[in-house]
Amino acid sequence: MARFFYAPKPWLTAARLVCSPWINSKRNVMNEETCAPGGVALGETGFGHTLSLIGGKYKMLILYALAEHKVLRHNELKRHLGGIAFKTLSVVLKELEADALIVRKEYPQVPPKVEYFLSSKGASLIPVLNTLCEWGERHRPT
Repeated sequence: MARFFYAPKPWLTAARLVCSPWINSKRNVMNEETCAPGGVALGETGFGHTLSLIGGKYKMLILYALAEHKVLRHNELKRHLGGIAFKTLSVVLKELEADALIVRKEYPQVPPKVEYFLSSKGASLIPVLNTLCEWGERHRPT
């Protein structure tokens, strides 16, 4: 389920991608160094799909928390994330579950017990997020 939670930015248009130095704009074909072909809407590329899955304020933080702690309950996640509202966390967890990045395991007991953990698809994103983190550390203003 590809979703964008924000209005597309003008600098993320296909026209801008065509002007990118990595794209051969004469033939309008994708260069092997990038996954953003010219003349194609950003949402229809692998890059756009990935952004739709991990975009948002809390999704990457939730994925990292589950990668670190393996299994967490709703309130444990809320404590790890700090200032997130209960409803916001619930909505984001449902989105991650719908995108098959996390697994929700419900135990039939009273009171109800629900645990969240990374799916194999979600775990495969962690190296990508680590690369983003490393890039951010290298280019952070001092």
